[in-house]
Amino acid sequence: MKRRTFLTASLATAALAAARESAAQPSAASTAREYYQIRRYQLQTGPQTKIVESYFGDALIPALTGMGMGPIGAFKLDYGPETPTFYVLIPGHSVEALATLDLRLAQDAVFLKAAELFWNAPATAPAFLCVESSLLAAFEGWPRLTPPAATATKSKRIFQLRTYESPSDAAHVRKVEMFHKGEFEIFEKAGCHPVFFGDTLIGSRLPNLTYMLSFANLTELEKSWAAFSSDPDWKKLQNSPRYNYEAIVSNISNLVLSPLAASQI
Repeated sequence: MKRRTFLTASLATAALAAARESAAQPSAASTAREYYQIRRYQLQTGPQTKIVESYFGDALIPALTGMGMGPIGAFKLDYGPETPTFYVLIPGHSVEALATLDLRLAQDAVFLKAAELFWNAPATAPAFLCVESSLLAAFEGWPRLTPPAATATKSKRIFQLRTYESPSDAAHVRKVEMFHKGEFEIFEKAGCHPVFFGDTLIGSRLPNLTYMLSFANLTELEKSWAAFSSDPDWKKLQNSPRYNYEAIVSNISNLVLSPLAASQI
């Protein structure tokens, strides 16, 4: 357990330092777009939550780290429909690496031994109800995942996972464009701490985009969103003729998550 905690903190510190260095001195490697796999584990109240959380910490995250992936996010849903639900955020450098992840895990003897209780759960006592996954490409303007500073110290933090669906592909493209025309900077000014922004390549309810913000608590979340909404730059961007002549977002999913003990974010 101590080794897992040390590894998590070390990876978070390294990722945060790398993100800051990349912002100061961009390189070809640091500006290459990442890809993300988001896994949603729908669970049943009871032993499933402990089985799955142990699976994340003892088997899945160590195996992914060994493959060179990370930092890995593992979260529980605090506010939103269908609890209990866990989420895993996996960054990778290629679509192929993320798409073939389960095939590679199935050939990893060390992983399979650590994952025994979860991997071989009987039909009469399954480890989960269902797992859904989506594949995203990082936005060009925010190409790499940026853990909040609180991750390195394991300080209190919450995360907001937001998905914007659009009524057409053209509307979706314009919404993604808005982020690159100033929304990133407005988030940062308002005290919202961006973690990642992703364009969904494979998933449900397309076209859509998903992004994650971090806050110390719900009070900071509400305060930061109020600052964002009242920001003159946001009002100007929002009222631009290119973006306000028709609805470019048809539905918003808004979830509040807390990190699980094994999370590296």
